[in-house]
Amino acid sequence: MSLSVPDLNLRIVVPALIVSITALVVLLGELVTPAARKRWLGYTSLIGLLIAVGATFGLWDAHATAFGGMIAADNFGLFLTLVILLGALLSVLLSVDFLRAHQVEHGEYYMLVLSAVVGMIVMATATDLIVIFLGLELLSLPLYILAAFKREDGPSLEAGLKYFLLGAFSSAFFLYGIAFVFGATGATNLTKIAAAIAKNPSGDLLLVGAGLLLVGFAFKVALVPFHWWTPDVYAGAPTAVTAFMSVAVKAAAFGAFFRAFFVALPGLAMDWRALVALIAVLTMTLGNVAALLQSNIKRMLAYSSIAHAGYILVALVAMGAQGSSSALFYLLAYTLTNLGAFGAVIALSDGARERLEIGDYAGAAQKQPFAAAALTICLLSLAGFPPFAGFVGKFLIFSAAVETGWAWLAVIGVLNSLVSVYFYLRPVVQMYMTEAQPGWDGSATLTTRIAPLVALALAIAVVGVLALGLFPTPAIALATGGFVR
Repeated sequence: MSLSVPDLNLRIVVPALIVSITALVVLLGELVTPAARKRWLGYTSLIGLLIAVGATFGLWDAHATAFGGMIAADNFGLFLTLVILLGALLSVLLSVDFLRAHQVEHGEYYMLVLSAVVGMIVMATATDLIVIFLGLELLSLPLYILAAFKREDGPSLEAGLKYFLLGAFSSAFFLYGIAFVFGATGATNLTKIAAAIAKNPSGDLLLVGAGLLLVGFAFKVALVPFHWWTPDVYAGAPTAVTAFMSVAVKAAAFGAFFRAFFVALPGLAMDWRALVALIAVLTMTLGNVAALLQSNIKRMLAYSSIAHAGYILVALVAMGAQGSSSALFYLLAYTLTNLGAFGAVIALSDGARERLEIGDYAGAAQKQPFAAAALTICLLSLAGFPPFAGFVGKFLIFSAAVETGWAWLAVIGVLNSLVSVYFYLRPVVQMYMTEAQPGWDGSATLTTRIAPLVALALAIAVVGVLALGLFPTPAIALATGGFVR
């Protein structure tokens, strides 16, 4: 009897291993770090994430697999890993002073963020449905806690509970989907599933399984009608957590979503593309229309996040190299832009007092011109104005739809972008064209100083948004090299 040793190839998972080790170091450091020096745990997290970025670049063009083909170090997964790490880096920069201001400066926060990042990397690089599910749960569990991290705050506790209950419900759908797909094909490996479908493309069991997988993914990326948790969770969670959730989770979940449907289920494209196109239309439309009605900027950005999930879904409908590369570029642009927007919201707050009503931003440009300008640039990018990253991302996605025969879907996307201009410009009008309210004009004691790390995160985000808008070619080339196969 011969004993076969599985091909572990730990080099392929080095970025995730580095982040895992950093999380353990932070957790142990929490035990010996004085309360006044908890911010050093944030600096340790930043160092670990930067090392993981270097390791990810070192794996570029590796095109290797590990753990019996369950994890792939292809450029698609590596690009998403870079997006996730970038989102985590900026989120930690935003969090260090935010936690102190809100008196929740605990080292466990950084450990939870890093643990979620490990799950996201696993999910983005997985080529097996079971491993995708493991990554999904590994990223979800820390986020449930992070959403409720402000334990004395009712809305934060409510956000964590809602996210946990609905997240568990969606995980059950996803797990049942895996079971049905396995029952129909006898495999959980994405390539083997595709081969089984090629031999026998019909079967109700397989269609039910694909539908349940779609539901599981739809919850994580907030697609209609599985989006109802998003506004309440985004509004109730600490703003630094909301910023992290809004970008990194989308990158990981959309990565697994695209890989599963591009690699495992292309043989069923005639069955799911029309349904996904309909969901994209509903998601774009509802997200933008609902955002028009919001007076709270976090809820507005929550519905905006739903709408942008609909735009990215258009790339899934387009399929092929163009759909894949345009989605990757869009996720990078969206990560920088949305983190910049939430970072500006944090910068425009006064310690633990956050200005969350859009009317609170009246005259903000007079006292905090840098934060106001950063928020303006990010909102214009989200709306799709040139020469910002959002314009290039939308152009690539809508072009992919037109060139693959889905021109009507691109037209609906453009019309939705026009609708979004109204609610994105409302805070801009308040900041630049409305008289200052008490607190901005010096009649109150509110500070106008921006924490240095928040300013650094804002500067990185704004420079990235401008660079991707003015010089998108290098990023597009990297995204094109990341075509999922």
